[in-house]
Amino acid sequence: MDMSRWIQPKPESESSEHKIKHYHQDGESTVYVTNEEFPYPDGALIVSRTDLNGIITHANDVFVDISGWARDEIIGAPHCLLRHPEMPKAPFADMWATLQRGERWYGYVKNLRKDGGHYWVYATVIPNLRQGKVIGYSSIRRKPSRERINEMTAKYAEMLKNEQEGK
Repeated sequence: MDMSRWIQPKPESESSEHKIKHYHQDGESTVYVTNEEFPYPDGALIVSRTDLNGIITHANDVFVDISGWARDEIIGAPHCLLRHPEMPKAPFADMWATLQRGERWYGYVKNLRKDGGHYWVYATVIPNLRQGKVIGYSSIRRKPSRERINEMTAKYAEMLKNEQEGK
C-alpha cells in the first residue's frame, strides 16, 4: 500500500508540517509529522510478523511502546503504517525484491510514530517458510548508531530528492 497519497501539507496558518491520514475499518485517523526523534532504548529489539501482504500479525511489547500505537491498532494494519514521508521508495523496493528471492534483507529505516515523531531502526527481515513455501515475514529491528543515522539521513534525503525530480 503506497501511503504517499495520504501525505498533505498542513495549511500555512497551521505550520509547514505534514499530516498523514490512515484509513481503517473504524474510520480514519490523522498523524501530524513532527521533527521529534523518539529515543530508541539501548538493547531493545522490536519484533513483528506480517502476512504475505505486509499486514501485521504479531507485534512485541517493544514495538508497541516505541511506535506509540496500541497493539489492537497495529495488529491487522499494513506495516507501511509506520512509513515516514522522508523515506525514499528505493529501500522498500529493494526489500521486497530481496524477500521475493527468498533472501534476508537488512537496512536502515526511519519509522513514523503515532504521535508524529520518528525513530530509526536497523532492520533484518526474513521470509517465514512452511513446507518450503513463504507464508509471511518476520522482522527484528534494533537501534542503529548515531553515525549511521546521520549517514542514512543524508543518503535518503538525496534519494528522495532524486525520486521527486524523476531521476
